Amino acid sequence: MKRNILLCIVLLTCLSINVYAQNESLTGQKTVSDTEINLEINASFAGNYVGKSFEEAAFKINRVRMEFLGAISSNLSYHFRQSYNKYSNPFSLDNLTSSIELAYLNWNISNNFTLTAGKSFVPLGGYEYYVSALRVREFSDFNSLVACYQAGLMGTWKISDTDELVFAISNNRSGSDSDLFPYGLPTGVQPTKLPLIATVNWNAAYADGALQFRYAAAAGSLAQGKNIYYLTAGNIYEKGPILAYFDVMYSREGIDSQGRLSALNKLNPSTAQNVDYLTLIANFDYSFHPKWNAYVKCVYETMNVFSATNSYAAGRYCTTLNNQLCLEYFPLDNDKKLKLYAHFSNKSQTLESPALNIGAYKPNTTAVSLGLVYIIHVL
Repeated sequence: MKRNILLCIVLLTCLSINVYAQNESLTGQKTVSDTEINLEINASFAGNYVGKSFEEAAFKINRVRMEFLGAISSNLSYHFRQSYNKYSNPFSLDNLTSSIELAYLNWNISNNFTLTAGKSFVPLGGYEYYVSALRVREFSDFNSLVACYQAGLMGTWKISDTDELVFAISNNRSGSDSDLFPYGLPTGVQPTKLPLIATVNWNAAYADGALQFRYAAAAGSLAQGKNIYYLTAGNIYEKGPILAYFDVMYSREGIDSQGRLSALNKLNPSTAQNVDYLTLIANFDYSFHPKWNAYVKCVYETMNVFSATNSYAAGRYCTTLNNQLCLEYFPLDNDKKLKLYAHFSNKSQTLESPALNIGAYKPNTTAVSLGLVYIIHVL
């Protein structure tokens, strides 16, 4: 793995230098401007408990990602990012491996409108959803399972200096139905011919950027007559040493695309229908020293069936409460690309009677980890 990563760095660097030299010899100036190549690493040593029993402790490479981005001209830019922790064979729908997280072009059609084409974020709301994964030690279950990187088209309209609207249409999955639904489509449900999702997103920043909002609504087709709807909202305050946010994430799904509720069924494993998920995320960061930051985070999540089908009765199935504490240290002066951290997480699960009736078992878990995050600026 290390050998392959280093080889990629050398090849990409050599390619960039070669392009630069050719451009300079032909035109006398660099035509690909602001080029960046970054290698991102997140590694940790973590101990995990299930209930009160010690499960295991091991070293883990949580994320290794390579990205390069830049501008081809004054109105055309690109961003490519690949993860080395993900599935590598191309999916059937978008013909792209999930290890390719981002592969898109931005075209600034005017000062107020940008068109994005390729594989990028589905523009849902929320802070935890859109912020770099390197800044999140442990995601909510909701954001861990939403297929956020999809191929499609997106338009960003800058309404004013403080507000923008984003319109997008993209695939709602990367592969086939069997990739999205491990237990297959429910009996009698036919595949959709338009596996797409449309999203409208409002982003705003007021009070010199201290007060931010990221709201979105989305609708898409999972199967014939079975749709998915999202309502998501991020409310952020970021000024000086304080970062605080409160996210609300809600999905209503004709078929269980996240698979969390379906996985509870131990008696008759099958894909659930008519489910909804609600997630509330409250986080408070405080940088009490230029080299130190601490945060506390609380995640409240529910999963429900809103209309009974087959073995799934209507009602609340599970409530999850995830409390986290983290201390971060930045050893480099005036540079936060290297971060050391200590993180604690406790996740408690409360199963309700509809879940117990299908044999559900979901124990409480605790994790303690020591790790590092390092962004290496290659070029």
